[in-house]
Amino acid sequence: MWGKLRTLVLGLGNPILTDDGVGIHVVRAVAARLAQEPARPEISVAEAGVGGLRLLEVLAGYGRAILVDAIQTRDGKPGEAYRLGMGDLQTQRTSLHAGSTHDLTLPAALALGRELGMELPGDADIDIIAIEAEDVCTFGEACTPGVEAAVPRAVEMVIEALSRARGSNTERNHIL
Repeated sequence: MWGKLRTLVLGLGNPILTDDGVGIHVVRAVAARLAQEPARPEISVAEAGVGGLRLLEVLAGYGRAILVDAIQTRDGKPGEAYRLGMGDLQTQRTSLHAGSTHDLTLPAALALGRELGMELPGDADIDIIAIEAEDVCTFGEACTPGVEAAVPRAVEMVIEALSRARGSNTERNHIL
C-alpha cells in the first residue's frame, strides 16, 4: 500500500551528451527546490540513463512517476516543453531512453512488468515532461542555449505535476 502513495521524479538521459542530459539537469533543480520546502517523504528524486526493461527496476515500488527526458519530434523547436502521457508515446518520436532497437519500448516494458506482478505505476499515474532537444550526440555537459533556457519551465511543470491530484491528467499533450 505504501508504494501507491510514493511518487518518483526521474530524470532520464546522459549528462555528458549535450541536450540528452536535460532530464538530469531538470531533476537536479527539482531536488534543490524540494530541499527548500518542508520534507515530503512520499517523493523521491532520481537520475537514470536506462530505458526499456532496465527502467522497470527503477520504477518498481512506486505508485506514481514523473519522467523527465529529452525528446525529438519532426517539427519541434529546441527548448519546447511538453507534458505527455503514456498514450502519447505511440504517436511521438521519443528520446533514446524510452525505447531502443535492442530493448522494449517503455509501454511494452511496463505491460510486461505488470504481467509479471511487479508493483508499477499505472499508465494514468505516469507523467512525462519532455523537452525538445537540438543535439543529443555531441559530448558536452551543457545543453544548447534553447534547451538550457527551458530548464526552469520544465522544473515548474514537474512542481505542478506534483501538486495536481493523483490521476488528474486533463492537460496532457499540451505544449508549453
